[in-house]
Amino acid sequence: LLFSLFREKKRRRVVELTEKMLVDGDTGSTSDWDDRWNHIKKFLERSGPFMHPDFEPSTESLQFMLETCKILVIGAGGLGCELLKNLALSGFRNIHVVDMDTIDVSNLNRQFLFRAKDVGRPKADVAADFINSQFHIIVCGLDSIVARRWMNGMLLSLLVYEDGVLDPSSIIPLIDGGTEGFKGNARVIFPGMTACIDCTLELYPPQINFPMCTIASMPRLPEHCIEYVRILLWPKEMPFGDDVSLDGDDPEHIQWVYQKSLERAAEFSITGVTYRLTQGVVKRIIPAVASTNAAIAAACATEVFKIASSAYLPLNNYMVFNDVDGLYTYTFEAERKENCSACSQVPSDLHFSPSSKLQEVLDYLTESTSLQMKSPAITTTMDGKNKTLYLQVINLPFKLGLADGQELAVADVTTPQTVLFKLCFTS
Repeated sequence: LLFSLFREKKRRRVVELTEKMLVDGDTGSTSDWDDRWNHIKKFLERSGPFMHPDFEPSTESLQFMLETCKILVIGAGGLGCELLKNLALSGFRNIHVVDMDTIDVSNLNRQFLFRAKDVGRPKADVAADFINSQFHIIVCGLDSIVARRWMNGMLLSLLVYEDGVLDPSSIIPLIDGGTEGFKGNARVIFPGMTACIDCTLELYPPQINFPMCTIASMPRLPEHCIEYVRILLWPKEMPFGDDVSLDGDDPEHIQWVYQKSLERAAEFSITGVTYRLTQGVVKRIIPAVASTNAAIAAACATEVFKIASSAYLPLNNYMVFNDVDGLYTYTFEAERKENCSACSQVPSDLHFSPSSKLQEVLDYLTESTSLQMKSPAITTTMDGKNKTLYLQVINLPFKLGLADGQELAVADVTTPQTVLFKLCFTS
């Protein structure tokens, strides 16, 4: 009897606490209870040894976080879910979520905002429902370098310069987190002031690509079989009709690729082809570990708190995390590139000989570790008129036919704005 009474009392206590924590989805406001934000007040309403030297403790910082500060979280995957939870529990209420992906069953083991009933729904919708213009801070929890670079370029395009001097009020800080297995990183970017994403492009791991000859003739791994179906068999057979592109989020598409990959694997006595691996290869899914996501999300949320409150100095400016063998973290200052194609404000130099062909320029733009463009389109100005130099899907063997010092404007999916280069002929 005593045990039953104790259990019932505990159940009521859990229900009471849960009701206090409910989020009102219609208004976006939360039902505060007494002393709810005491843990935050300890950082903002009293002095401490690590506090920013110019910060004056007051109640205003907390009110700004609760009522005014707008946070944009890009990506609601494994890292994004942890970020949203941390930010909401840190006092941020105006949180906006952007994620163009839909929820898959394979997401449910680590992206804890989602349930089985949410499969097929947009991640951003579900995350926004669960958690409850201009943004003060933007946080990225992405698994795409292209998306990071695009967001980086967008924030750089919003900067305002007066007589060559950057207007600080036009800066929107970017907190970027990334994870891959048991490794991760967190960084703080003040566009126009610190190193941007493109300044440190060489730090990102290159995407794994298999040689075409291996895929077509000598497959050895299950991934080779899947890539064979994705790259060669799908365009040839067009199983769902002409001009229907392979959709990694369509179960029927993945199932077809999976079955064909199994047949390919059996032909070469290769084991290990699974539905999950098939989807991972098709969608270029990066392996995720929940503990790594939690650690990086905590670091990112802490930096958001520092910047929003101005109570502490932010990270300067790059932190790496590794828990493959034990636990290791290291912080360093990534340096801004003076000739960065994204944030330097001056055209970057392209060094080629006068006899170089346009194809060589395109190869450099796509293969250079500091540029890594995907499908650049090149234009220039000649005799006062715009001239398109690049035509996609054809070989470009002809010479440049341009003058030394000619400016080239390059548009690419990695940036929302055109990137300028200056052609410099070498002897």
